[in-house]
Amino acid sequence: MAELSYREAVAAGIAQEMERDERVVLLGEDVAGAGGVFKTTVGLLERFGPRRVRDTPISEQAIVGAAMGAAMTGLIPIAEIMFSDFFAVCWDMIANEIAKARYMCAGQFSLPLVIRTANGSGARFGAQHSQSVENWAMAVPGLKVVAPSTPADVKGLMAAAVRDPDPVIVFEHKGLFATKGEVPDGEHVDRLGTARVVRRGDDITVVALAQMVPRAVEAAERLARDHGISATVVDVRSLVPLDTQTILAEVVKTGRLYTVEENPRLCGWGAEIASIVAEECFYDLDGPIIRITTPHVPLPAADALEDHAVPSVERIVETVRRTAG
Repeated sequence: MAELSYREAVAAGIAQEMERDERVVLLGEDVAGAGGVFKTTVGLLERFGPRRVRDTPISEQAIVGAAMGAAMTGLIPIAEIMFSDFFAVCWDMIANEIAKARYMCAGQFSLPLVIRTANGSGARFGAQHSQSVENWAMAVPGLKVVAPSTPADVKGLMAAAVRDPDPVIVFEHKGLFATKGEVPDGEHVDRLGTARVVRRGDDITVVALAQMVPRAVEAAERLARDHGISATVVDVRSLVPLDTQTILAEVVKTGRLYTVEENPRLCGWGAEIASIVAEECFYDLDGPIIRITTPHVPLPAADALEDHAVPSVERIVETVRRTAG
């Protein structure tokens, strides 16, 4: 095992797949010479050369359009959109072309491509550069969507995304880039569509994603220590495919579900999970499903206001304490 930062694990996952398959190429703004604006692609240009690691113009439409064409003609592109907010600039290409091409051509070709992007809050970049938009992608049929919370998951899910025959969006969380963790040496490939139980408890089940996972774990530790409440924490990891079996099994064991979501409350991914749980195991619930979310507002840039808007450890603890019974 090697200890890597989250940002180093991004480069490690890409490098593993580029080494394995010469069809894998990387393109995006500043991914080559600068090593990425978030330093997530450092060393890849030197290792694989300018034919396979390419800087692009500042044009999200051009980046994803080139990736789509490359995937249709035999390459496996990894395209970077620097900030997930800028999906809005190229959303027609993603939602109407990339997501639907295999269906529209009756399976005559597939689109094995990855779109990776920096998502979420924590860097104080304000309303146009700090959004959590994973629920945008989750809502589009034809896209697979993952959001890793640990360096090991970054490497393993990146590899799984590259090897998948369909388009996969990988949301890398800006607030986690500096965090560190152990990553398996050698080839490491995870599986799309699998959640992970990162902590087990008896009283409640907390379901979280990306940056909210370590916050949920810390909240669970405080709840056990200070309030005698034992919490299971499930890292969703993959929104499409969604591992409903793991989530439902853990909710049945505890009888209570809390979701911790960084996306704005309206139509967040937790609402879909709440709907599934209500349909599939309503009579196993001992209380209402509680969603802990960012309010439906543009995210502020000021430190104190951003921290107040996004779910914190303190807010998770207080919400559970008030409602767990």
